[in-house]
Amino acid sequence: MTATIIDGQAVAASIRARIKDEAAALKARTGVVPGLATVLVGDNPASQTYVRMKGRACEEVGMRSVGHKLPATATQAEVEGLVRQLNADPGIHGILVQLPLPGHLNEEAVLNAIGIEKDVDGFHPVNIGRLAMKGREPLFVPCTPAGCIALMDHVGVKIEGARAVVLGRSNIVGLPVSLLLIGRNATVTVCHSRTRDLPSVTREADILVAAIGKAQMVRGDWVKPGAVVIDVGVNRVDDPTTKSGYRLVGDVAFDEAKEVAGAITPVPGGVGPMTIAMLLQNTLRGAKHKAG
Repeated sequence: MTATIIDGQAVAASIRARIKDEAAALKARTGVVPGLATVLVGDNPASQTYVRMKGRACEEVGMRSVGHKLPATATQAEVEGLVRQLNADPGIHGILVQLPLPGHLNEEAVLNAIGIEKDVDGFHPVNIGRLAMKGREPLFVPCTPAGCIALMDHVGVKIEGARAVVLGRSNIVGLPVSLLLIGRNATVTVCHSRTRDLPSVTREADILVAAIGKAQMVRGDWVKPGAVVIDVGVNRVDDPTTKSGYRLVGDVAFDEAKEVAGAITPVPGGVGPMTIAMLLQNTLRGAKHKAG
């Protein structure tokens, strides 16, 4: 059996097309143009690339993007002060502080400074707290976990009643995606570096989400036949046959797993494009909320 390849590029493109239409309709109806502000501290090349990608994505769907760059030496007060200025700006409907921050900054305090109604990354403790509580709805859901669920919905995965295994317990992906799965009535196991006999746990999963940051750690014989595999990992491995000298792979050994799984996301082209699509969706939601 060869798995269905879940095309995140195509799904994200359809979501972005819908967002573009809705943003135009919002502008026509209310005059409001959804605005996203990004805050970049320091000169991390990967972070600079991500911020540029997010800015271009906003422009492509008719949103306003405003970038703010601070030096790596910026103080806690300077970063939090900028965030508070953006909170007070009525033309900004979403604030994204690009992580990671330089080590001398208190990341939690910076994220807490973002107004909950502009927390389009979904990391404010109130939003995460609402996500964790039964019967509560966060204003925003973290983008990558939301993208994982959207991909499952796109291919018709039955989440309710399924056994789901999440590899990784990070605040950015592992924990929030496990909460989303619980909210959809899956039975969820969260695995980490202290989990015993990991392959035997993953073989029980109807849904397997890998978010551990270790290249091709999940082998084909770790996957239950017919399972849905969502690979969040993006890892560089040496490849002298490429111009760059490396290629990108996921946390799952794709060529092995695709022969066992029922459906699987590739890397690249799987979860990655969904993250920005969900960010745009959250920004549009923020603008609609502000416009009433």
